[in-house]
Amino acid sequence: MITGELKSKIDRVWDSFWSGGISNPLEVIEQITYLLFLRRLDDLQILAEKKARVTGGVIEDPVFLPGQSSLRWSQFKNASPEVMHKTIAEEVFPFLRGLGTQIGGDGSTYSEHMKDARFTIPTPALLSKVVDMLDDIPMADRDTNGDLYEYLLSKIASAGVNGQFRTPRHIIELMVKMTAPKPSDEICDPACGTAGFLVAASEYVRDTHADALLDAAQRKHFHRSMFHGYDFDSTMLRIGSMNMLLHGIEAPDIRYRDSLSEGASEDAEKYTLILANPPFAGSLDYESTSKDLQRIVKTKKTELLFLALFLKLLKPGGRAAVIVPDGVLFGSSTAHKALRKALVEDQKLDGVVKLPSGVFRPYAGVSTAILFFTKTNSGGTDDVWFYDVRADGFSLDDKRNSVEANDLPDVLDRWQNLGTETERARTEQSFLVPKADIVAQGYDLSLNRYKEIVHDEIQHRAPLEIIADIETLEDEIAKGLAELRAMLS
Repeated sequence: MITGELKSKIDRVWDSFWSGGISNPLEVIEQITYLLFLRRLDDLQILAEKKARVTGGVIEDPVFLPGQSSLRWSQFKNASPEVMHKTIAEEVFPFLRGLGTQIGGDGSTYSEHMKDARFTIPTPALLSKVVDMLDDIPMADRDTNGDLYEYLLSKIASAGVNGQFRTPRHIIELMVKMTAPKPSDEICDPACGTAGFLVAASEYVRDTHADALLDAAQRKHFHRSMFHGYDFDSTMLRIGSMNMLLHGIEAPDIRYRDSLSEGASEDAEKYTLILANPPFAGSLDYESTSKDLQRIVKTKKTELLFLALFLKLLKPGGRAAVIVPDGVLFGSSTAHKALRKALVEDQKLDGVVKLPSGVFRPYAGVSTAILFFTKTNSGGTDDVWFYDVRADGFSLDDKRNSVEANDLPDVLDRWQNLGTETERARTEQSFLVPKADIVAQGYDLSLNRYKEIVHDEIQHRAPLEIIADIETLEDEIAKGLAELRAMLS
């Protein structure tokens, strides 16, 4: 997380947007995203120009053509606020919308999402302040770029608007560490939002497999074919794409798709890892729902349709970590039961991690869990691991302040050492449940169905002992009151 002067500067710019009449945090981030992209385009051109000077050749894949120098960041940033505002509104944004596939290499993915860009910064003074702030940031530093954007995205949550697009970062990081992405993986989030899962997965691979990225073929895969995200919100596509770019991913596959409506025929059995927190929007019309998915599970419930989608997208042997509402675990409809049965009988259900109901506050108090499963198409479920998370390092009220209690490191430690879990009793915070027990319970996956409660000792004491304790307590209260009266008299 960024600190100090840069953080304060971003806060001041953010406040300026709000006082300037732009109160939607998504719009604020979108406008900043456009400007970051414009600076990135100029950086690409500068690199191409340096290469041409060194080699004595021509500029390869120029972004800006002769006569377009006024559209470049390095030029308009030095203009007066009024001239800059006019240039960007009347020349730069039309240029941005018309980029199409003009940019070669790593720019093409991002230009696609800029085709309907709108410039809404209302005043020259505000624009000048934002440009000055962004110009101070060393864009060659991937960590700084990523931290800057993460801090901006955190403001979606703190503003309390559209916060549903952000899964808490510490929950994302837990899921990534538990699935341990490999350099060879093809990773997908079919409801990617700001691309938080894909970014975290990329950072994990960089941190744990740094040597693999020294290989040219592996590096090409990392930048161009490892990360895939869908969303049907164009603003989210722009924000998610920029999040990936600023975390050093050159050309991720971030594209428009209404995952449930269009189905996944073209991407069937394409991915080896799915990380997702799909929206739980309720029900869809049968007519607008993919027939491919309804062949897996006949329902209008989006949370079940997304699980069916994940099974379709995964290659055999592929694994998934996905957040689901508790209703998926114990819902009694035919579709709920059929999907759970399919996970247990036809695939390999690995684990169920129950999250505290306050994890998504202040936006929702819904109870959720993380499902971990592997696509096999031939079964393989033996024992399913359950963990009851009671604390995630933050208060479970709307404030979500940092607290000391945190089960997440223990979740990861026990998951990575499942061999030692066989000895745990069902009275503990985690335990294994044999497949036969789950079948006997009608494929119910709610943790409380299998957890055993240790009754407090006082519930097993003789009634006369309990009465004696109450009488002693009453005597102590009476004695205390008498002493208090004596002090006051």
